[in-house]
Amino acid sequence: MRFPHLICWVLVALSMAASSFADEIDLPAETVSYHPSDSLGYPLVLKNCVACHSAHYVLTQPPNLPRDYWNAMVYKMKNVFGAPIAEEEIPYMVDYLVKQYGDETSVPMPAKK
Repeated sequence: MRFPHLICWVLVALSMAASSFADEIDLPAETVSYHPSDSLGYPLVLKNCVACHSAHYVLTQPPNLPRDYWNAMVYKMKNVFGAPIAEEEIPYMVDYLVKQYGDETSVPMPAKK
């Protein structure tokens, strides 16, 4: 049967064509960045969040969200989408996010799972 062999060659050709298109894409410059902060969570958010999405994603969230929301969001990124976030980094990231984009400016509280 030559048909499976033909399908294999077609898939290889399509894969090569797709990769050549990817080499030619120029993405626009980033226009949004996370708010700079002395918070321990700021560099962790830069390291962990921007690896998968732009900082603009945070701005699409409703303003003044509580700590529980940001905690749940970080855990969703880790547990559902597979973001490689270390467990011990999460409380710092949540603290940064809630203080910069949420409704809290008080003393940091430990994040809940």
